[in-house]
Amino acid sequence: MIDIRPVANIVGKVVVTLGAAMALPMLVDWWHGDPHWLIFLECGILTTLAGGLVALSTRQVDKSLTIQQVFLLTAMLWLVVPVAGALPFMLGAPHVGFTDAYFEAMSGVTTTGTTAFPDLDNLPKGTNLWRAFLNWAGGLGIIVVAMIFLPAMKVGGMQFFRSEGFDTLGKILPRAFDIAREMTGVYIAMTASCMVVYILLGMKGFDALVLALSTCSTGGFSNYDASFAPFIGPAEYAAAFFMILASIPFIRMVQLIRGSAEPIWRDIQVRAYLRWTFYAIAVVVLYRLLWLEAKNPLDVIRETTFNVVSTFSGTGFASTDVTQWGHFPFVILIVVGLIGGCTGSTSCSVKVFRYLVLFQAVKAQLRRMQSPHRVFPLLYGGRPLEEDVVDSVMAFFTLFILSFGLLIVGLALTGLHPRTALTAAWTAIANVGVVWGPELTPEGAVTDFPTASKWLMIWGMYLGRLELISVLVLFLPRFWRS
Repeated sequence: MIDIRPVANIVGKVVVTLGAAMALPMLVDWWHGDPHWLIFLECGILTTLAGGLVALSTRQVDKSLTIQQVFLLTAMLWLVVPVAGALPFMLGAPHVGFTDAYFEAMSGVTTTGTTAFPDLDNLPKGTNLWRAFLNWAGGLGIIVVAMIFLPAMKVGGMQFFRSEGFDTLGKILPRAFDIAREMTGVYIAMTASCMVVYILLGMKGFDALVLALSTCSTGGFSNYDASFAPFIGPAEYAAAFFMILASIPFIRMVQLIRGSAEPIWRDIQVRAYLRWTFYAIAVVVLYRLLWLEAKNPLDVIRETTFNVVSTFSGTGFASTDVTQWGHFPFVILIVVGLIGGCTGSTSCSVKVFRYLVLFQAVKAQLRRMQSPHRVFPLLYGGRPLEEDVVDSVMAFFTLFILSFGLLIVGLALTGLHPRTALTAAWTAIANVGVVWGPELTPEGAVTDFPTASKWLMIWGMYLGRLELISVLVLFLPRFWRS
C-alpha cells in the first residue's frame, strides 16, 4: 500500500499557505470599510488550522516521494485546494451553496475562468481579488507541476522535457527547488509588470491588480460581468502581449533573463505557437473585413487579436460578443482553444508540443506507406523522439478526444442545449473559460445550469488541467498495490 502521510504533509502545508493568503482580500475589504473582511479572517483561521494540524501530524515521516506518491499528490492538491478556496464564497458573499462555491474555486485553480457567479460588479472587492488570486495560484502551481512532476510521471509525452527542467540550465539550477524558485520569480515579475502597464493605460489600481493576476495565469477571472469589455482600447493589446508571454515555457524566460536568448528562439514549440496565433488572427480579420458588415479595420484588428489570443492561450477574457462574427470565426476559436499554448506555461488544453509530435508521427507513417522498407526517425527540434514519448502523446490524444466526447454527451443528457453542451465540454476539458448557449445568464455565468451539469464540468476542468492520465491512473487497482 502507498504511504499517504508524505502526501498529506505537503497538502497540509499548501493549505496553510492558502489560509495565510486570505489575509490579502481581508486587508482589501478592511481598507475599504467593508465588514466582509471578517469572513476572510474567519476562513483564514479555519483553513490555516486545518492545514496546520494535518502538516503537524505527519511531520515526522520521510519527505521523499515515490512515483505513486507524486501521482497522488498532484491529484490531491487540485481536489483539496478548491475546498479551502470555496469557503469564503459559502460563508461570505455571494453566499452560495457548496456546488457553486466549489465550481468557482475549481475554475479558479485550474485557470479555466468559467464563473458560476452573476453580478460580479457588486461583489465585495475582497471576493473578486480572491477569485483572481485562485487563478494566479493555480497558474503558478501548474508551472511547477508541468516542469517537475509531469516529466517524472511520463504523462502525455512530458518525459521528453525531463532534461528541459534539469539539464538545459546547466549548473545554475541543478535542483527542482531552484527551478521552481526561478520560475516563480519570473511569474511574479511578469504579473507586476502587467499590473504597471495596465495602470499606465488608465486602469484603477484594483482593476489592474485583479486583471494582471488573471492575465498572467491565463485564468480569465474578471471583477466585471462584462469581462474585459470595460477596457476596450490599448489595454487589449497589452493583455494580448502578456497572455502570449504567459503561454511560452517559463524555463525559456528564465534562460532569457539570464542572458541567453537563443533557446527561446530555437524552441520550435514557441515558434509554432506564435506562427499559429498569427495565422488564426489573420484569417479571422480577413473574414470579418471581407464578408461581414464593414467596420473600422483598426477596431477589427484590435478586437480579433485580443479575443483570439485570449481563446488560444486558454485565458477566456472577452471584450465583445464573438458569436456575432459568424460561424467560420466561431469554428476557428473552437479549434485554437483545443490547441492551447506551450508546455511548461500557465496555458492549458492539449498544448502545441503534442500537435507537433502528432504531425511528425503522421508524416512518418505516410512516408512508410510509400517506402515500407525505409526507416524514418522521428525528430523534434533535432532531438530524436523516443517510442515511449510518441506512445504517451498518442494515448493522451485518444483519452482527450474520448473524454471530450463523453463530457458532451453527459452534459446533453442533463438537459443542456446541444450548443451549450458542446461549448461547456470544450471550455471545461480544455480549461478555456468561455461558454456559449441559451442557458447562460445575461452576464455569461453558468448559475442556472443543472447541478449535474456543474459537477460534470468540475470533473472536466479537473481532468483537463491535470492532463487526464495523471488522474485516471489512480483508478487502476495495480496503482494502489505497487
